[in-house]
Amino acid sequence: MTSLKPFHTFATDAHCVRLFTIYSTQDLYKYLADNKANFMILGGGSNVLFSGDFDGDVLLNRIKGIEVVDEDDNALLVSLGSGEIWHNFVMWSVGHGLWGVENLALIPGTVGAAPMQNIGAYGVEQDKTFHSLEAIDLEEGTRRVFYKEECGFGYRDSYFKKEGKQKYFITKVSYLLSKQPDPVLGYADVAKRLEGKKITPKAIAGEIIDIRSQKLPDPDKIGNAGSFFKNPVVEKNIADKLKVDYPTLPSYPAGNHVKIAAGWLIEQCGFKGEVKGNTGTYVNQALVLVNHGQASGNEIYQYAASISEAVKEKFGIDLEMEVNIIRN
Repeated sequence: MTSLKPFHTFATDAHCVRLFTIYSTQDLYKYLADNKANFMILGGGSNVLFSGDFDGDVLLNRIKGIEVVDEDDNALLVSLGSGEIWHNFVMWSVGHGLWGVENLALIPGTVGAAPMQNIGAYGVEQDKTFHSLEAIDLEEGTRRVFYKEECGFGYRDSYFKKEGKQKYFITKVSYLLSKQPDPVLGYADVAKRLEGKKITPKAIAGEIIDIRSQKLPDPDKIGNAGSFFKNPVVEKNIADKLKVDYPTLPSYPAGNHVKIAAGWLIEQCGFKGEVKGNTGTYVNQALVLVNHGQASGNEIYQYAASISEAVKEKFGIDLEMEVNIIRN
């Protein structure tokens, strides 16, 4: 058995049977030709929780590369290896004065995970600039291109988390970035920080990096996977009823529904900053579960379940885990 502790940000002491590093599509084809074992794909490991050991192989995605595919006066199409670090891509983009992904600075993980999760922050989701991706069918070994309309993007969701789950290895992702100013400043704390300043992609990214650094723990110092739960989206009448009893309930329009801040719900249940055994919630953000050093994946999972139960009992709302729970 091989330890996975260095390869996922919760840093629990989980193990797999064997570990393979995939640097290219050729490496992937070789593995698929030579092995019929149970396996899973792991990128940056920033959105997974191993509830125990994984009885199979783990393929580490380390496919790198960045290439400008096309460009005109208004936009630039860039293609990235799926094993590239997402934040490095954001820094590359803002360094070139390009618009589209600056609000997604400091989100951990790899480029390949971005469309799977449809990552988002501060009013922007990756599907805003997503163009296409290339993937290998793990059964057929064939290469396929998925365009935006085929990916089923939703709130922290995509085709690759549902019908396409574990069917494809994403190898390359392309984004269409704008050369024209297109700031998204819907979040008051971001807008306030930029008052009186020149609005550039780099300036926006810089403020968001600072905000995230203050709110969220560094996984190199304390094990975590960022936001553990999705913000629940409920019908408007449900939100209105809750606001009668809880006037300070943070909520945001979401089409015909209303999105409610999961962190606030959890905090109202008394979990913010709680330490329970080797796990707990982060002192500055109740939405983030942490490993204080010796927690097992199952311990964290059971603690997350207790949070869900408390929120359901108090507010009648079901919390959905954003982190992928890996079970045998």
